[in-house]
Amino acid sequence: MEISELLKIVVDEDASDLHLKVRKPPVLRIHGSLHELDYPPLKPEDTERFMRSITTPIHQKRIRELGNTDFGFSFGDLARFRVAVFYERGTIGLSLRLIPYRLLSFEQLGLPDKIKELLYRPRGLILVTGPTGSGKTTTLATMIDFINVKMDCHIVTIEDPIEYFHENKKSIVTQREIGSDVTSFKEGLMRALRQDPDVILVGEMRDLITMEAALMAAETGHLVFATLHTTGAAQSVDRVIDAFPLAQQEQARVQMASNIVGVISQQLIPKPSGKGRVAAFEIMVAIPAIQALIRERKTYRITSFIQTGARYGMMTMDDNLLKLYQQRLISYEEVMTRCVDIESMKTKLQEETSKK
Repeated sequence: MEISELLKIVVDEDASDLHLKVRKPPVLRIHGSLHELDYPPLKPEDTERFMRSITTPIHQKRIRELGNTDFGFSFGDLARFRVAVFYERGTIGLSLRLIPYRLLSFEQLGLPDKIKELLYRPRGLILVTGPTGSGKTTTLATMIDFINVKMDCHIVTIEDPIEYFHENKKSIVTQREIGSDVTSFKEGLMRALRQDPDVILVGEMRDLITMEAALMAAETGHLVFATLHTTGAAQSVDRVIDAFPLAQQEQARVQMASNIVGVISQQLIPKPSGKGRVAAFEIMVAIPAIQALIRERKTYRITSFIQTGARYGMMTMDDNLLKLYQQRLISYEEVMTRCVDIESMKTKLQEETSKK
């Protein structure tokens, strides 16, 4: 079997991921669930051969020296894949994530149009947060594409690896990949400031150095997009501030309050039919009252402002989950598993049931 055969199956089945490990047949993740393919269990020479067929000598060297590597590659004209290669019990394992070429619209994602207004801001920080596999990269790609189509900007992205390719449209898009184009996120961010950017996309704020650089870029007149593995707007704001040493946290709090434009927190939920998934969002827009809460160390009150901020495009995760349930896009079980306030949600769902 060739890896191209397996990648074709991934595309045909609209799977999100392909897992290849020794002693197991190839496994697809389809709409959130794992499915074994009807193939014999893989042998060490199989995964080694798969790895060599898609991995450059530079990444093969990294695997030997570090035990793992990550990169992106194109599968003809069908799709791109983000690949993680690693040693597992002394043998090679691979996880490949499908990145479709087709960019989604705001409507297809379920993002309110009010978010588009934030993309016209001349400076500031927009965070997209959520667990791994929650669709953060897709949301970022949609927003970058909107700017690319509507505005004449220079957009610089720093990614590990590059996932969605952006063609130059009304804007110019410069995409730099960690490892092949630039050594680190910090280096990429610092160099980006010398490339006359209007918009900067940081794939992920992984450490204090990257967070400092992202805040500085936002403060010096750039619109900066970044991701975090957090849930909820308040937790995301706290996560950035808490990453700073205690002596710097007050300054970081003021920087965050002054520069944050919005936080989009999201998760992907399987549909009741088992076919496809839908995104649920919590959206915070940094109106002056919320900026004041951040400065005054009262981020725990942000959620109550989000609840009353619908006119600004804000919504809580629980309100969005309820709306998706009313539209029959997600099940009762999924709502109860993923909501923040279980007791309040139970009451709302009981009221919903009594109306029918």
